[in-house]
Amino acid sequence: MQTYPERTCSIDRLVTHPKLVAAALAGTKTQQRRDGIYAYPNEEFELEGATFVVTDVQRERLGDMTDVHAQAEGYPALAMYKDIILRMHAGMEWNEDALVWVHSFAIKNAS
Repeated sequence: MQTYPERTCSIDRLVTHPKLVAAALAGTKTQQRRDGIYAYPNEEFELEGATFVVTDVQRERLGDMTDVHAQAEGYPALAMYKDIILRMHAGMEWNEDALVWVHSFAIKNAS
């Protein structure tokens, strides 16, 4: 069984940007990278009345991201993901060795 550190933020802050909420509701966003733990596996959260379940939480390097990972984040390619993240977080630099927590999730009872 995986042991996780204490939460750094509440689960309701996991996915908040309106475009990303829409992507999650459409099923095109299935991951959220954060610098801390926002949720644990099997926990549930709601977005606009839809229930999501956290399916996995893993520690990964930013440098290990690919276009496929960026697409799971709701972006068409890694270059766009990096650009938007750096614009959203003033003063942040893209550090390939930085570790983040990848929260994977799915719409509950989605077929």
